[in-house]
Amino acid sequence: MTWNKNVLKEPPGNEWGGTWTHKKLQAFSKYVWAYLAIMKKYNYWQTIYFDGFAGSGTRNKETKTELYKQLSLTEDEENLYKGAAELILNTSIEHQFDFYYFIDLNESSLEKLKATLQKLDAAKNKKLVFKPGDSNQWIKELATVMKTHPSKYASLILLDPFGMQINWESIAALKDTRSDVWILVPTGVIVNRLLDKAGKLTHLDKLQSFFGLNEEEIRSRFYKKEHKQTLFGDEEVVEKVSRPIELIAEIYIERLKTIWKEVTDKPLVLKNSMNTPIFHFVFASNNKNAVKIAKDIIKSI
Repeated sequence: MTWNKNVLKEPPGNEWGGTWTHKKLQAFSKYVWAYLAIMKKYNYWQTIYFDGFAGSGTRNKETKTELYKQLSLTEDEENLYKGAAELILNTSIEHQFDFYYFIDLNESSLEKLKATLQKLDAAKNKKLVFKPGDSNQWIKELATVMKTHPSKYASLILLDPFGMQINWESIAALKDTRSDVWILVPTGVIVNRLLDKAGKLTHLDKLQSFFGLNEEEIRSRFYKKEHKQTLFGDEEVVEKVSRPIELIAEIYIERLKTIWKEVTDKPLVLKNSMNTPIFHFVFASNNKNAVKIAKDIIKSI
């Protein structure tokens, strides 16, 4: 399949750009537009749009886990979470996916989303499927279907969680599938806070599940040991590496490259009002030209 960067144009009615809180949706909607324009030429592919954390379009603060309560996230940081479902249906008016899958753990939020989307004119004649439950399980289900029918399906996947709900084994299940994926990595807002300065790693299990790395690998990448003279003599001191947020993104990208052939080395960096990176929006694909388009989009935001 040949990708032509000339298809990279503004989707009609694109009103989601402007502020940093909307950059991820602006980037994703541009890619959707380019993706559908290209895939229309290849009638032998049945295309799947898969939104792993669709929700109702807003974050339900009542569903916060104890972990996220401990992190004391600011309203500024939480406001980044916004669903893409309505945007995608309106973006893809001219071209369509064959199937639209919307997943969310919160069944009530999913029902609200279903009611909202079914009222849209853009939803007419589109196959909308709503699946409640753990996104990790549905990612694996998608991977199984695609591997069973390798010449039939092509998928565009959006994994847009607020936190670290995506397990690495779910990501790994997509290896050798015809999938393009955009992943919102909570580098600064969540992961960096779990990598405490003293290296206690209270939530080690969450870090291991997220990166797909063992404890030794995590400690060797994010911490260094130094001997320092103190009042009590020579002591070994554990210190966190400098630039940890950037390193988190780099390591996650390294891991993605073990699953997909091409990954954006310079993802879209989303910052809070203090100009601190809190998320990195990363794209991966087995198609080199697809990544070129994603890179062009990221540069344009």
